Amino acid sequence: MTLRRRAGTLLRLPAGILLVSWQYFWRITALHRSETRGDEGDLPPPIPPDAVDERSKLLSDGVGPMFHRRFRVRIVGARMSAGELAATVAANPNRAAPWTVAVFVKTRGERGKLRVGDEYRVQMPGPWDGPVRVVHSGPASFRLGTLRGHLEAGQIQFSARATGDGALEFQVEAWSRAGDRMAALLYSRLRVAKEIQFNMWVHFCLNAAAFSGGRPSGGVVIETRGVPAGLCRDADGR
Repeated sequence: MTLRRRAGTLLRLPAGILLVSWQYFWRITALHRSETRGDEGDLPPPIPPDAVDERSKLLSDGVGPMFHRRFRVRIVGARMSAGELAATVAANPNRAAPWTVAVFVKTRGERGKLRVGDEYRVQMPGPWDGPVRVVHSGPASFRLGTLRGHLEAGQIQFSARATGDGALEFQVEAWSRAGDRMAALLYSRLRVAKEIQFNMWVHFCLNAAAFSGGRPSGGVVIETRGVPAGLCRDADGR
């Protein structure tokens, strides 16, 4: 990351914190948070070799522990199937992204479609502005991997599934480490970036429930598992 971009990131932190704080105090949805110690079972799926190049920022390129986080919302009364919901998010992530916190700008690939190899820059008022690439696309899920210049190193997956009782479950699942020592300070020590990310993905889940035509049931479940840095060194199979 260039000095100029890093300075811009830090200058935008106060605005990001204010937005996060405002949305936190006005949120009425129940949140169920847990934090536990993780292990090898929390490591992410491998990235296909043809989706990796010199611009990829893999998990093993990061600093410090990895955080495996799941944000889940149960949706009742949805007018979409799981596949339709995932496809709608894939076609335009900004349908679900809270515009006050994040905007997905497509920098490679056809607008309105999502394929492996497509790229985005996620623009945020806090320290999470960064480039990502689509590394997996399935019938009801897609996964993004970080690229050089991102303050994180890792992957994030968006998925939907039918629960078997007529409801849907929408989930955002992230496997991430700080991209460098400055990011580690913001994320692990000061917890600023962690809370900005937390706010973003909670609202992403709630927005997905809203445009599915249904409503959230039981609030949003957030699970965080911290994985020691030593287990991340060979996570990418390199």
